[in-house]
Amino acid sequence: MSLRTPLGRVLGLGSAKDGTDHWLGQRVSGIALAILGLWFAWSLATMSGFGHAAAVAFIGEPFNALMLLLLSVAMAYHSYLGVQVVIEDYVHSHGLRIAALLLARYAHIVLAVAAVFAILKIGIGA
Repeated sequence: MSLRTPLGRVLGLGSAKDGTDHWLGQRVSGIALAILGLWFAWSLATMSGFGHAAAVAFIGEPFNALMLLLLSVAMAYHSYLGVQVVIEDYVHSHGLRIAALLLARYAHIVLAVAAVFAILKIGIGA
């Protein structure tokens, strides 16, 4: 017994064969965020102060800057994957769906680049 419709069997329509990459991307980025999030929480808990000078000194350390870069990129990627699923599931108009997906992708790219730029600028001290 097959759950496919007769038209689907005739046309050969079925799985798009691309869900595994999306699923794996969400899981890997989720694990990375869990690890990086624990590091970030521990770093905040052990910081001497929360003023501007303390934050600049924290980001100025190479290890912390690298970890913040990884956290920012992983967060942007994971967020984009989640927003993509929501748009694909709940936006039914084809044109609006494409526009929303493009807007979401470019917004996440812009925010990730801005975060990387800010971390590098503070980390390098320029």
